[in-house]
Amino acid sequence: MVNYQTKENAQAKNLAYVQDDGTFVMKVDDSTWLASGGYRDSVRISSQKSYNQGLFIADIYAMPHGCSLWPAWWSVGPNWPNGGEIDILEGVHDQTTNQYTLHTADGCTTSSANLKVAAALSTTQCASSGADNTGCAYIDSDATTYGAGFNLIGGGVYAHLWDSDGIKVWHFPRTAIPEDITNKAPNPDSWGTPAAFWSSSSCDVTNHFYDHTLTFDITLCGDWAGATYSSAGCPGTCADRVADPTNFSTAKWKVNYVAVYQ
Repeated sequence: MVNYQTKENAQAKNLAYVQDDGTFVMKVDDSTWLASGGYRDSVRISSQKSYNQGLFIADIYAMPHGCSLWPAWWSVGPNWPNGGEIDILEGVHDQTTNQYTLHTADGCTTSSANLKVAAALSTTQCASSGADNTGCAYIDSDATTYGAGFNLIGGGVYAHLWDSDGIKVWHFPRTAIPEDITNKAPNPDSWGTPAAFWSSSSCDVTNHFYDHTLTFDITLCGDWAGATYSSAGCPGTCADRVADPTNFSTAKWKVNYVAVYQ
C-alpha cells in the first residue's frame, strides 16, 4: 500500500535526503492522513549499475520497523524469478531477527548439511513463483540483526559475498565491525562463520543469479506484511494502520554507505 516516489518527488517531500553527518535517509511519509485503504508515499531506490558476483557491504545505522512495515535491502536480476533475488536484510512488523532468503527459477535448492552457518535453515526450496514466493531462507537468532534491536545499538554492517562457490552473508553489529571493513580492505576469509550460506553444490549460482541491481525499499502491507498482520499481534487492520501517519516515526532507513568490491 505504497506510492513509490520519483527521485525528484522524494527529495521535494523530504522522503530522501542526506543528513549533515553524511548519513543517507529514506523514509515513509509520516505527516499525511489518508482514508482507510489509501496508499502512503514511500521510497524505493535501486542502483543504476547491475552486478555479476562480487563482495557487497552495507553499513546501516538504522532500519524501518513496526506494524505494517516490510523493509528490505536486497538485489534482483531481470525477469524475476529468472536472474534470482538475494534478500540480505528483510522482515515485517516488529520482527526481532533477520531473515536471509534466495528466490530463483526452477532447479535451485539449498541445504545446511556440512556447512557452518550461524542462522537456522528454515526452507530449502529456492524456486519461486507468484503462487509460492517463499524461497529458501535462513532465520537468525541474534536480536541485533533486525528492527528495534538493530537500531538500539546503532545498526551495523551486512556483507555478502557472491561468487562461483555460492552466496554467503555476514552480519556485524556496530561494536564488532572488522577493521578490514572499516579500512576499506575487506577480507572475508578472516570473518569467520557466515550467518547464511547457499552453496553452489545444490544451486548453480552462476546460472541462477545474474545482472543484479541493488535495492533499498519500504513496503507497507503487501503480500507478506498484509498476510501476517493479525497473526503478528498488530492492532486493527493493515489498511487502517497505513492511514495514520503517526504510526511511521520509525519507518526510516539510515545508511552510512554501500560499497561494492569486484
